Amino acid sequence: MIVTVTPNPSLDRTVTLATPLTRGAVHRVSSVTTEPGGKGVNVARALSLAGVDAVALLPASGTDPMVTALRAIGVPFRCVPVTASVRTNIAITEMDGTTTKINEPGAHMDGAAIDGLTRAVVSHAEHAEWVVMSGSLPPGMPETWYADVVAKLAPYACKVAIDTSDRPLAALVDGFDRAAPDLIKPNAEELAGVIGYSPQALEAAVAQGDPEPVVAAAQRLVDRGVGAVLATLGAAGAVLVTDAGSWLAIPPPTVPRSTVGAGDSSLAGYVLADIGGADPPHRLQMAVGYGSAAAALPGSALPTPSEIDLNAVRVTPISSVPPARTSSASS
Repeated sequence: MIVTVTPNPSLDRTVTLATPLTRGAVHRVSSVTTEPGGKGVNVARALSLAGVDAVALLPASGTDPMVTALRAIGVPFRCVPVTASVRTNIAITEMDGTTTKINEPGAHMDGAAIDGLTRAVVSHAEHAEWVVMSGSLPPGMPETWYADVVAKLAPYACKVAIDTSDRPLAALVDGFDRAAPDLIKPNAEELAGVIGYSPQALEAAVAQGDPEPVVAAAQRLVDRGVGAVLATLGAAGAVLVTDAGSWLAIPPPTVPRSTVGAGDSSLAGYVLADIGGADPPHRLQMAVGYGSAAAALPGSALPTPSEIDLNAVRVTPISSVPPARTSSASS
């Protein structure tokens, strides 16, 4: 069982334009799709498409259109009852794959709803192989919520993955002294932010084909206790850093159609490989394979296993043993 947690779910409406987006202009839409979304829901969708037993936890009323949409696509879910409606997010996708997102803040979560979601996560963790918690936090939820739940899950046998950003990510990293997850999945900007690096410098290094600054930043988090850092780098691929080493995966040339759900697909691919017993470089390979396949699909569509070309994803080791551990082992 894989449990995904989406504190701030959304109905994702993706609008595809036949011409470039121009501010202030009138545009004709070539297609529109609406799917149940939020990062954790997307992970559950991708895993379900691969035949994996996954359940999505989220706050929503039983009559919310989000629930109707989840039932329609056959994704197992459990709702923590709330009275407010699930938000609607809009993604505007251009023909070259450029995606502009307009995200609502989400419904306010009161103390009862927060407590209910927390208890649901802990309850489901007892029978889970992975608990994947993803996305932004809605209004009313403390920015330490992910860190607090990771600490609550520490006694359980399940592995924990977190994919978030901004203050919730910073609070999670600050809480590593209490408990650290098995995996975090930042992008280059998010990774730079929590380490105190310059995002521009990190992104410039990635653009020049130099993964070492990303590895160095991720290694600092591994040294503080996180099991693995999967740093997604867009079209440049991804870097995986663990206490056993670091690897770079480069995706095949891809014609992007939409980036909606690509990062979530990467996380699903990593978890899928892990439950299959894959070693770190092959987990990275599956993550990048899933992410690049998602980017090649329209709207918020997510890939099936038949659309993943692992042989086209090139994985190379960056270092077999982290420098800090090399010096320790030789002393």
